[in-house]
Amino acid sequence: MAEIKEFKEFVPIGENACIALGDAITKLQTLPDKCVDLIITDPPYNLGLFMKKRGTNMNKLREGHFAASGWDDLDFNEWTRQMNILFQECHRVLKKKGNLIMFMSIIKVETLINLGQENGFYYKTVGVWHKTNPLPRNMNLQFINSTETWIYMVNDGTTGTFNNEGKAIHDFVETATISNKERKFGKHPTQKPIGLLSHFIEILSNENDTVLDPFMGSGSTGVSCKKLKRKFIGIELNEKYYKLSEDRILNDI
Repeated sequence: MAEIKEFKEFVPIGENACIALGDAITKLQTLPDKCVDLIITDPPYNLGLFMKKRGTNMNKLREGHFAASGWDDLDFNEWTRQMNILFQECHRVLKKKGNLIMFMSIIKVETLINLGQENGFYYKTVGVWHKTNPLPRNMNLQFINSTETWIYMVNDGTTGTFNNEGKAIHDFVETATISNKERKFGKHPTQKPIGLLSHFIEILSNENDTVLDPFMGSGSTGVSCKKLKRKFIGIELNEKYYKLSEDRILNDI
């Protein structure tokens, strides 16, 4: 099999990472079969239209918020169709018993579990990421949104790599959001902290394994992989965030 730095349409970033600018599904289709050990990704939650219909004051949302961005407001049926194709491609490029972690809004979890199972994935569990320092938006009107869910699946098998070292690991992960250091080159509106991604990468893959993020955003998965001695493949549609990812991976930030 070709080294990841030789993959068609992907640009090498150092020795053990390569990234591509473009549509996730289109770029995935250029990768060879069974070339990835772990997929960890944070695809669009498709909540833009939902947020607008709830009467959210869009003018007061911070710049770049997902609900005002325009890239998260597909029709539900179209989003489901695209996610089904995404699962097909993830199944193809992921090795037998390879792991998948996908972050997602809790109201979309059942849809993705069903799609995953239809495409060769074994559903393991749904877990929660708790942010210890969430923005206190509307704190006098409602409960502060401080959690996101993640789905854990295994490709063509019931159990994959699980480096728990004999310890019980709960499906509840608690970290702060991104640090100031992680904002050095810019930031993404749904950026995940390196500590959170490293938690999953250490448990669900081994050194020198290849990790894929089809929606790499600000490149946090790639930075985590470099620190943990994993190979990385990343895809990003937005040119601004693609450049941000490149800068962060090159500088280990």
